[in-house]
Parts: sequence; structure tokens; C-alpha cells
Amino acid sequence: MTLAREEISEKLAAAGYIADRDIATALWLMDFLKRPLLLEGEAGVGKTEVGKALAAVHGAELIRLQCYEGLDQNAALYEWNYQRQLLAIKTREGAGENADAIEEHIFSEKYLLERPLLAAIRRVTPPVLLIDEVDRADEEFEAFLLELLSDFQVSIPELGTIKATAIPRVVLTSNGTRELSDALRRRCLYHYVDFPDADREARIILTRTPGADAALALQIARMVALVRKEDLRKVPGVAETLDWAATLAGLDVHDLRQEPEAVYETMICLLKTHEDRARVTREVSERLLGKVA
Repeated sequence: MTLAREEISEKLAAAGYIADRDIATALWLMDFLKRPLLLEGEAGVGKTEVGKALAAVHGAELIRLQCYEGLDQNAALYEWNYQRQLLAIKTREGAGENADAIEEHIFSEKYLLERPLLAAIRRVTPPVLLIDEVDRADEEFEAFLLELLSDFQVSIPELGTIKATAIPRVVLTSNGTRELSDALRRRCLYHYVDFPDADREARIILTRTPGADAALALQIARMVALVRKEDLRKVPGVAETLDWAATLAGLDVHDLRQEPEAVYETMICLLKTHEDRARVTREVSERLLGKVA
């Protein structure tokens, strides 16, 4: 069932994901057109959370493929259970079966180990397939994905072509560490996910942080927005914002401007490298804090 855009926003919020209008529209189009959705953006903007929230919205199974350098078909699509195959070969050879019969038996469903891509197209109820950080995989693997993304089918030499039982909702994420091919982009809808503005990030904080009040949440969101404009090696993401908000709420802070020392000391939640921690000195922290309305 395709949900209306307004329904998607409401259901995402109920699942803990505060979406802006553009993300809700992209998810609606993804469902309406039955196309994969490629989400690109900086690390930490919440791309992976979109896939998780989408699964919650539809009450669907989330099947996640985490990409990495060197990822191949065996890890992503299927493997054969070699140990069981060897045992079956010995048993059947002992019983006098010929080689053709043994081969036909051991390359059957009984010995097939599903990996995420194969599992996603064989579910009776459409799952959400999250192909996370596809830019970390190499170009050969990206090319391998094209058949799945265009026709929702995969080819297994021993079994032939396996077509999707039900078309999964496919979300791909990329941090932009390398340029993706035009062929992959053509098969997907595209949306660039940016860091949320202060108002939306404040809503995220309120949704995900027990004990944070509206005024504090907005102060935190504005302070983080200012920190992101500094010359940092690693810009803090939404997860870091939530860690910081939980810490400040746990310390019973209600107004950042009245607790400059606590603000500075707890910014280790936001700053994840030695260089960034050295760059955001106490003086810088106080300067930024002075801009928080």
C-alpha cells in the first residue's frame, strides 16, 4: 500500500524519525514508482536511520547489507554450505550414486545459504533492503548490483535466474567517498540528505531524549549548528547531538548560557578527533555560546 506524503511524515515521526518535506516526498515517490532510493550526504546526517524508520513505518523486515572494500557476491548474495555438501558427497559416493546425480543434489536449495540480497527478493512480504555505504564497495560490486536494482532479480549459475517474489523497498546510502556510476544513479531516485536545520534538530532531540525540554533542545541544536561551521576534521552528526543532549539533560542543565563550563567539558560528545578538540578551545566554546539566542 502506498501511503500519502503526509501519512509518511506522521508515521516516520511516530517511529522516531523527524523528516522534512523533501525526504517525505522522496519516500512517497520511491513507493509510488517502485524504484530504489539513493540517499547521499555527509556521515552522520541520518541516512541509515531513514531505512530503519521506513521498515518501522511499513511493519516490514529490515534486511541490511553493510558495504565495505572487497565485498563480493558470496557475502552479499549467497554461499553454498560447503561442509554439508562435502558430507553429502561422501555419503552418496558411498551409496554408489553417479557424479551427475550427486552434483544435482548438492547444488540445490537445501545447501544454499541466503545472504542479504537474495533474502530480500525471496521474502513473500516486501522487506526494506538497506544497502548501506555503497560507496565503500568497489566498482565491480556496484556493477553487480545493477541487475537487482533494475529488474529485481539475480542470477545464480547453479540455479538460474531468481526473480523477486515481492519487490522490496530498497534504500542505498552513500557518504560520497567516491563517485558512483551513472548506471547505478539512473536506476535510483536520488535525494541529498543535509544536516537538519536547528528547528528540526530540536524536534529530533525532543523525540529521542527523555528529560530535554523544548528551550534546551533548541539551544543545543543552535549550538551544534554553530560548531558545524567551524573548521573541523569531523563535523558532528545527529547521533553526536543526541549524545550531547542526553548528557546535558542528565546533568540537569536547563540553560546553556548559565552553564558554560559544563558546555565546554561535555563537548567531547561532539568532537571526535584530537585536532577538533584542540581547535574548539574554551574561548571558542564561549564565543559560540554567546551567539546562542
